[in-house]
Amino acid sequence: MTGSRAVTGTDPVDLHVHSTASDGMFAPAEVVRRAAGAGLVAIALTDHDTVAGVPEAVAAGADLGIRVVPGCEFSVLAPWGEMHLLSYFIPPDAPELATFLQHCRDDRSRRGSEMVRKLQVLGIAIDDEDVHRESAGGSVGRPHVARALRRKGIVATLDEAFERFLGRGRPAFVDKALPTFTSVTSLVHRLGGVVSAAHLKERGSRQTLVRLKSEGLDAVETRHPSHDPDLRSRITDIVLDLNLGRSGGSDWHGEAEDGWTHGVLGSQQVPYDWLADLESRRPVPA
Repeated sequence: MTGSRAVTGTDPVDLHVHSTASDGMFAPAEVVRRAAGAGLVAIALTDHDTVAGVPEAVAAGADLGIRVVPGCEFSVLAPWGEMHLLSYFIPPDAPELATFLQHCRDDRSRRGSEMVRKLQVLGIAIDDEDVHRESAGGSVGRPHVARALRRKGIVATLDEAFERFLGRGRPAFVDKALPTFTSVTSLVHRLGGVVSAAHLKERGSRQTLVRLKSEGLDAVETRHPSHDPDLRSRITDIVLDLNLGRSGGSDWHGEAEDGWTHGVLGSQQVPYDWLADLESRRPVPA
C-alpha cells in the first residue's frame, strides 16, 4: 500500500536516484517530496558509495506514502576500467556495509585531493576546502570539483570542467582504487540485497552479461537516459533470455546544471512490477 490506494504493477517507479548524500542537488527528504510530486509510488535512493541519506528518505517516504528502497551505487573494476553497480534492499545500518563504504569514501576523498593538487600544478587557485564546501559532508565526486571550479569562475559550466580538466585523459583526471565486481556482489548478497549493472550502454553484450551473471549479477539497468531505443531493445532481449532481472531509472541528480545532467525524475517509465521482481530475487537467508 502506498498513500491511500493499493499499488498496481504498472505504477511508475524510479530505481536510480541521487541526493546530497553524494553528488545530488537535493536533500534526501526533498528527493522523496519531488518523487511524490512526479507521481512515483517508489524510488531507490542510490547515492555513490554511501547509504547516509537512506534513513531520512525512508522517513519522508513514510510520511508521503512513497516506498523508498535502500540502495547504493558502487564503483567496481571492469575489463574496460570502471563499472557502476546498483544495489537494492541493503540494510543501511549493517556494520560490514559501513566499513566497506567508509573505505570507498576515503578513496574518493584521496582522489579529490589529488585532483586538487593537479589543478594547483596547472596554476589554478583551488584547494580541498573549496571541494568540501561543494560536497557539504557527502561522498566526494568529480562533480564537486567541477562545481568548485565553476563557483570560482575558472569554468563557465560543468561540461567545460570535465572537457578541460576532469574527464579521463584530461590533465587533472585521477583514477579510483576500485573494488572487484565479486567483492561487491558477495557483500550485497550476504546482506540480503541484489545487484544491477548500471548504464552499460554498448558494453551490455551477451558475452559480458553471461560473465557477469556467473559472478553474481542479478539484474541490468535496461532503461537509462543514455540508452537509445535500439540499445534498450537489444539489451532487454539479452537480459530476458538470460533470466536476469530488469531495473531502470533516471539517474536523477537534480535540476539541470548548465546542460550537464542525467534524466528527469521518473522519465524512464519503469513499472512497479520490475521492483517486485527484483525483490523476489533476493537471496534466501541461510
